[in-house]
Amino acid sequence: MLKQLSVFVENEIGSLAKITTVLRENGINLRAISSFDSPEFGIMRMIVDKPEYTKEILTSKGFVVKITDVLAVELEDKPGDLDRVLNIISIAGLTINYIYSFVIRDGKSPLMVIHLDNMEKGYLTLKANGVKVIDQEEIV
Repeated sequence: MLKQLSVFVENEIGSLAKITTVLRENGINLRAISSFDSPEFGIMRMIVDKPEYTKEILTSKGFVVKITDVLAVELEDKPGDLDRVLNIISIAGLTINYIYSFVIRDGKSPLMVIHLDNMEKGYLTLKANGVKVIDQEEIV
């Protein structure tokens, strides 16, 4: 499983850039990102190379940060492979809370980041069905 950071940000111009500036200034490599908004605030979800350090740095800068376990599932770069994985999850009776794609993998297969209602069951189910689940060490 991977560690995902969720950073709560104000809905204002430059709020995401404030976060990426902190990452750049501290040598943190952003590997995947997704951002959602609500009327009051936005949530920036990200995978980084140093999650605990990143949380510490962002918290010290006044950001509210939460670390969550997520699955990073490796897909074959061919039509229908995401459908195959999503059907494995569905047949297991698991709910997908959210899903987004990985940004960069230097010539490797694409990844989808998935958060489920039961992460452990999802991990075991996917592995049992031959789906490659990536660990934190593999994304550095």
